[in-house]
Amino acid sequence: MVRGSLGKLFSQSLSLAGKWQQQQLRRLNIHEYQGAELMSKYGINVPKGVAVSSVDEVKQALKNVFPQKKELVVKSQILAGGRGLGTFKSGLKGGVHIVKVEEVENIAGKMLGQILVTKQTGPQGKIVSKVYLCEKLSLVNEMYFAITLDRSSAGPLIIACRKGGTSIEDLAEKFPDMIIKVPIDVFKGITDEDAAKVVDGLAPKVADRNASIEQVKKLYELFCKSDCTLLEINPIAETSDNQLVAADAKLNFDDNAAFRQKEIFALRDSSQEDPREVAAAKADLNYIGLDGEIGCMVNGAGLAMATMDIIKLHGGTPANFLDVGGNASEGQVVEAFKILTADDKVKAILVNIFGGIMKCDVIASGIVNAAKQVSLKVPVVVRLEGTNVDQGKRILKESGLALITAEDLDDAAEKAVKASAT
Repeated sequence: MVRGSLGKLFSQSLSLAGKWQQQQLRRLNIHEYQGAELMSKYGINVPKGVAVSSVDEVKQALKNVFPQKKELVVKSQILAGGRGLGTFKSGLKGGVHIVKVEEVENIAGKMLGQILVTKQTGPQGKIVSKVYLCEKLSLVNEMYFAITLDRSSAGPLIIACRKGGTSIEDLAEKFPDMIIKVPIDVFKGITDEDAAKVVDGLAPKVADRNASIEQVKKLYELFCKSDCTLLEINPIAETSDNQLVAADAKLNFDDNAAFRQKEIFALRDSSQEDPREVAAAKADLNYIGLDGEIGCMVNGAGLAMATMDIIKLHGGTPANFLDVGGNASEGQVVEAFKILTADDKVKAILVNIFGGIMKCDVIASGIVNAAKQVSLKVPVVVRLEGTNVDQGKRILKESGLALITAEDLDDAAEKAVKASAT
């Protein structure tokens, strides 16, 4: 339920998981079962569950973990939202099923190793390598809880709603008064008063108020100590035995904290990520894959954004955001070209370099060496300006490569759009 359920909220000062996240590359995303294991270490109530990756492991789990259960929840594990309403390419409907114990092995077997397509995966879908078997809870009330980083208050912001589930965006639009926001002073930390405001916003019906306050404080402790950028629980629920339980959760972590969160970052599942972005990260390149036809290689995030904008202005669509930075090596330029040329959708490549710290001759040498290592099957438009520009242009001219040169950014974008159409 929770994965990506906040898509529209922060655009109205409430959003958190949708638009904001797509603009930020500072977060590790982990699977639901991994998040549950981490939360349990902090004393947060979570459903009893176990992740399995084969039918044999399913059999063992049923025997050892759930010997007395009559029903279980079988959840496909992918790093995308909309699993419950997704469809497997094999034809199976739904990535989350509540089934009788005797049916668990069959349904899990139909999920494992299959491609699940949801509204967030795109038509290519994502492979299900694990399923999460959970006890079926008897829920009497479902609510919404999240902690994110808020720019306006320059600190953590807790968002709570007395109603939860899959339609939190619609709820925020139709009933904004149901959403409460509690900014936390990052220096003081969460106080009993802060936690009480959150619990009042959740408005639990049966769970003990003081116990609920303690659960909120533990969730905040997890958020801070684990360097989270997002902790979203949808639903946070009350059970028939009066417990407040994190029934489903999404956690993201700040990539800048990888050096001190080694155990958490060891959980990264690169098989669920865009392979282009994985390759770029290994080469220390700032890359975001898009769906256009013009591959971009630029130095500087601002110039990269401007390049993408002017491509759109001339009727084209960028295939990526790629900032090689101000101190890229020739090897990184080669890796960047390999990533761009490996994308089948790319019909032309636009190289736009304004040399300040980055030297044009380094970029030029990288382009030439990349052309030797990869088969350039698409036209390449190059615009160089700045430090060592004459040397860079000479290297390109003497290389014998069939490159399209441009005088300025407008000229480069126009030529790239034209080249992609031929």
